[in-house]
Amino acid sequence: MKRCYFCLVMLFVLSGCTLFEVKVNVVSERTSLENQVLGSYHSLDQDMLLLSSVRGIDPKGRIKTPPPKSQDKKDVIAAMQVIDFYDDDIKTFKQLGWLGENNQGFLEQFPMDKTAVKEELKASAERYKEGEFKEIASNVNQSRQIVMQRVIDMNENLTQNDMPEIEKIFGKLNAENAGKGEKIQNPEGTWQTK
Repeated sequence: MKRCYFCLVMLFVLSGCTLFEVKVNVVSERTSLENQVLGSYHSLDQDMLLLSSVRGIDPKGRIKTPPPKSQDKKDVIAAMQVIDFYDDDIKTFKQLGWLGENNQGFLEQFPMDKTAVKEELKASAERYKEGEFKEIASNVNQSRQIVMQRVIDMNENLTQNDMPEIEKIFGKLNAENAGKGEKIQNPEGTWQTK
């Protein structure tokens, strides 16, 4: 009898089975609101991609009329195009230390110091004038505001009162996506270099 019991125990041990129940809980690092905002933002990004990749000709070679879009949708697609258009300039300004990502999802302007510029960025620094720099940063910030508003408009659970929280989420995402050496503002309001 002992031998049978021993064989049964050995069978359990060798087969890798245990009598303990293991529970694994996976917890996301993002809040549900952050996931909701990200989903809406990616949906807008997908809309912009579809808009630019759809052919306007039917199988018989005739020009098709695009489906009607609301003015809000047109505005947000135009805003995302502005953000994409100025992306290289914004990256350059950040590398030069002229722009940083604040904790509310917007670009923060710093003085255009052209004297303390790395050698590989001197040509870029000389190319930009202050008016152009300020206009680009302002256009991108206005476009970001339109995108944030559209995220609220797309979600029935969000209201205008949620805008400060949406701005914080965009600020957090922009800080996460900032490159090494770029200025970011932490949630407490102090600036640091990533």
